[in-house]
Amino acid sequence: MESLNEYTKNLRRDFTKTAFDEKDAHNNPFKQFELWFEEAIKSKANEPNGMILSTVNKKGRPSSRIVLLRGMQNNGFNFFTNYDSRKGKELKENPYGCLLFFWPELERQIRIEGKIEIAPAAISDEYFALRPRNSRIGACASPQSKVLKNRQELEKLVDAINAKYTADVPRPKNWGGYILKANYYEFWQGRQSRLHDRICYNLKNKKWVKQRLAP
Repeated sequence: MESLNEYTKNLRRDFTKTAFDEKDAHNNPFKQFELWFEEAIKSKANEPNGMILSTVNKKGRPSSRIVLLRGMQNNGFNFFTNYDSRKGKELKENPYGCLLFFWPELERQIRIEGKIEIAPAAISDEYFALRPRNSRIGACASPQSKVLKNRQELEKLVDAINAKYTADVPRPKNWGGYILKANYYEFWQGRQSRLHDRICYNLKNKKWVKQRLAP
């Protein structure tokens, strides 16, 4: 094989599945998201609710990671994590973030921006109770984003929590949900020759303004 450096330069794939025009886009971006999300599920996309969450710290330095969408309503998108993790600390410093969904099976991506708030405790409690026991144990045991000496250190923490809670596992106070309240959406449909369709929605004076962007 040629060098990986050369391989990345020459890798090409055209997008030919479908088009996306302003007249076909729903006037409500949340409804449009629901339509595309349903199509991603029907296409059997791998982890259709997987999304890249980007945050920015007080020094203006960004970081990204994949989290799972665990609920949505009225332009609000839910995810759950450890409040003491890197993303949790960055959201305390700067409560604005971006979500990115990418479904290669449909040659589509959706970018959603907005302010991120801590979800009500009832929402976090409800979701935590739905998690398998081992996932709840992991949430209690892991000092997320902190340096560990080795894998064995983590496994000892898990064993200790497992022994402590033989029945129900309560939600840790430093673990729970966030809700991104969207004020910007961008729907991207891959097209031939990199002339992609990009339809964005900006929230202005409590109304959504729909526009086409150059690819």
